[in-house]
Amino acid sequence: MERLKIFVVDDEARMRKLVKDFLVKSNYDVIEAGDGSQALDIFYEQKDIALIILDVMMPKLDGWEVCKEIRQYSKVPIIMLTAKSDERDELLGFQLGVDEYISKPFSPKILVARVEAILRRTNQLGSDETLAAGGIVIDKTAHSVTIDGKSVDLSYKEFELLAYFLENKGIALSREKILNNVWNYDYFGDARTIDTHVKKLRSKMEGKGELIKTIWGMGYKFDVE
Repeated sequence: MERLKIFVVDDEARMRKLVKDFLVKSNYDVIEAGDGSQALDIFYEQKDIALIILDVMMPKLDGWEVCKEIRQYSKVPIIMLTAKSDERDELLGFQLGVDEYISKPFSPKILVARVEAILRRTNQLGSDETLAAGGIVIDKTAHSVTIDGKSVDLSYKEFELLAYFLENKGIALSREKILNNVWNYDYFGDARTIDTHVKKLRSKMEGKGELIKTIWGMGYKFDVE
């Protein structure tokens, strides 16, 4: 399969090299830009970018301005990198159509895991119609779930929620992030609806329900030891 192209935009050369090295090791092609203005020039030249990793604090144009401009023309997945961990920044990011939001410093391995989760979700990695982990098998085409070979009957949202957990195996997910991705951006209800659905999902999964770990004060993580 052709290698997917990731666009890394950051004014710190060291940070770009670190991210690039990990992505290349994971079999991606990487192109780079060192400021917001250059980023837009390259974006308009290159038509086959699979995903953009975009720093917020940059000279000439900051990440928000670049993101806003790109979103007028493209729905390419965007991961924002920032030194701040301000909730208002994260909210702004999601309003602008950012797919993920990662605060520096971060683990490059986690960043690559997030990249792969988004590419799976946007069907760019291919062969994602079947997800499997810990004895759980999800067939997205047939909309069916089996656990240790036994069929499990899930509601539509429970199915989507379990698929999202498997796609993001090992990654801590906030309730807001789950809402944005499973219920989509147009959902304005209470994030506690997540807890209700997780509770029902765990009970239907019986013993395997413990693979969905609660992260107190934040959300959940699907983890297979």
